[in-house]
Amino acid sequence: MKVAAVVSVAALALAACGSSGNDQPSGSGSSSSSGSAKKIKVGMAYDVGGRGDQSFNDSAAAGLDKAKSQLGVDAKEAAAVAGENEAARDERLQQLIDAGYTHIVAVGFAYAKAVGKAAKANKDVHFAIVDDASPDSKGDNVDQITFAENEGSFLVGAAAALKSKSGHIGFVGGVNVPLIKKFEAGYIAGAKAVNKDIKVDSQYLTQPPDFSGFGDPAKGKTAAEGMYQKGADVVYHAAGGSGGGVFTAAKAAGKLAIGVDSDQALTAPADVRSVILTSMIKKVDVAVYDFIKSAADGKELTGNKVYDLKAGGVDYATTGGKIDDIKSKLDAYKQQIIDGKITVPVTP
Repeated sequence: MKVAAVVSVAALALAACGSSGNDQPSGSGSSSSSGSAKKIKVGMAYDVGGRGDQSFNDSAAAGLDKAKSQLGVDAKEAAAVAGENEAARDERLQQLIDAGYTHIVAVGFAYAKAVGKAAKANKDVHFAIVDDASPDSKGDNVDQITFAENEGSFLVGAAAALKSKSGHIGFVGGVNVPLIKKFEAGYIAGAKAVNKDIKVDSQYLTQPPDFSGFGDPAKGKTAAEGMYQKGADVVYHAAGGSGGGVFTAAKAAGKLAIGVDSDQALTAPADVRSVILTSMIKKVDVAVYDFIKSAADGKELTGNKVYDLKAGGVDYATTGGKIDDIKSKLDAYKQQIIDGKITVPVTP
């Protein structure tokens, strides 16, 4: 994030083409028909780390790439920089609006106030915000996209406990905010469902309004190193780009780590993929594509949609085969959550 309030138009880079193979889950929000026949032009405003973080932002980028490939939409991207202020987020959205982009996707709760202001001032522009359903971003032309991160984290927490040999695991959160607390809460609940006596260490890399914890691999590495040294043998991160440091620490310690948002056994650097036990998949790509596809079909999505386990919005990854032997147990937990037999907490 830049300290300066103004983000130059030069920072808005053209998106690369690509695709995502995920199926679309149903949402719980409302939709309204739009008579507009104008071509869909999509502006994507990333959170800290931007495209290339191998996690949260990359998942959003995959949804945009799929829309470009399958729907032929025009797109432009802009990314937040560590340390920027609220005015910078306002300006980033305004740059996209002024450039003629009719549909703006803001990736991350940090954009809540900026989206709310921009939506009220630009009723002919449609917005989507990922990870926020607060009054700050609410509007008649806003699609508030949220996920049941606690449910997906429950499953990887159960996996961690089932695979832990020491009965001691860890959690690294990027920034200490309610959203990341949901990851921690689900992870702890899942682990304790398997082993009520398991020890769980938790550490957050930064406190708000400092959001650099989502893009600081060095801090992630230091936090995970401390946990491994104290006896943890599996560490789960919900820290965006900082998670790369967690994987590095796991490799050095000869221990295991759990990825987040994307299937990181596919996206992380090749030299650390062997330490990734599983990943909690958060299908931001599906939600982003849902927003764009609906707009292209003349149905603008509005309101809050929750992508949970039942909707297929969160899940766990099996890449690498490290949890093949416990998959039946994890799927049993998944079904109990879907059936309402297990209620996963949202706070630790």
